[in-house]
Amino acid sequence: MADSPRGRLRVAVVGTGLIGGSILLRLHEAGLDVVGWDPDRATRAAGRERGVAFPDELGEAVRDRDVVFLCGPLPSLPETLLSAVRHTRDGCVLTDVGSTKGAVAAFAAAHGLTDRFVPGHPMAGTERSGITAAVPALFAGAAWVLCPAAEGIGPFRMLSSLIVDVFDARVVPMSPTVHDSVVALASHIPHLLAGSLAGAVAGSDVTDAVLGLAAGSFRDGTRVAGTPARRTANMLLDNREQVVRQLGQVSAFLDGLAAALRARDDDALVALLQRAQGLRTAFLDRDLLAHRREFPADGDHRAEVAYLMGLGAAGGYLTGCRIDGGRVGYTGHLPPAAPAGVR
Repeated sequence: MADSPRGRLRVAVVGTGLIGGSILLRLHEAGLDVVGWDPDRATRAAGRERGVAFPDELGEAVRDRDVVFLCGPLPSLPETLLSAVRHTRDGCVLTDVGSTKGAVAAFAAAHGLTDRFVPGHPMAGTERSGITAAVPALFAGAAWVLCPAAEGIGPFRMLSSLIVDVFDARVVPMSPTVHDSVVALASHIPHLLAGSLAGAVAGSDVTDAVLGLAAGSFRDGTRVAGTPARRTANMLLDNREQVVRQLGQVSAFLDGLAAALRARDDDALVALLQRAQGLRTAFLDRDLLAHRREFPADGDHRAEVAYLMGLGAAGGYLTGCRIDGGRVGYTGHLPPAAPAGVR
């Protein structure tokens, strides 16, 4: 692990719904010293029943911790971050799991916290919610975005190692701006599409008949419509500008399909569907190339951060971060067509 041996890390998880609860249970399962905290008394009780310490006060939970994961609802993150900072020592590393990064990153920068706070977003989840839905293995093989800053490169390295070693996830370094643009298409608009399909069926005059015939395509296409509505609304509103911008591309493609259908243009319809099919195939069959890059562990970190940002923006990820002999080494993976500058 980059900066702190795994066995000695003391971790707190603040907010223990599906994501926070899954983080908490995996850390506990891995044998780390971990405590949880949640504003809901019943959730704290449920956590204790799972064998995890759950103090009643947030300050007690985060005091003397090395790492704190902030996993509450998006609107609560800024105030929870400040509360956690007030109760932790200067060396404590903080990160979040929110599905948008621009706003919380800007808030942390405005409060001088970029040397301690690393914005994060694990790309995993289900339509269920609450600690009773938590799954320790939820993040295995998943992409976990971290947003590195030069002044916070030490915390980024430590979290990268923790996420790879304990959660078996892939670390994707990205700037907050790039992240919010990418997840608009990768995560947020799929919620709108699933909701649109489910909502259209709910309002049709053949709802029960549709449900009687619905199979895999309908089930998969509407899965995330089962996400709690308030949680989805918070996510969409917090990334409103990017979602609206990227939604224009989706609408334009759908309009093209509709136009081909109206015109009975078989060639145009097939071409559009083949374009979509090609992307789906590429998604399922991605073959990335491994490489290793090293940088000085101390000194000017601008080249290191530039490499990390370029790696994520090019569709790559990390599966290793180690410090040895005054050097930090990264094991990265990139698509074959990635720019030469990040290889």
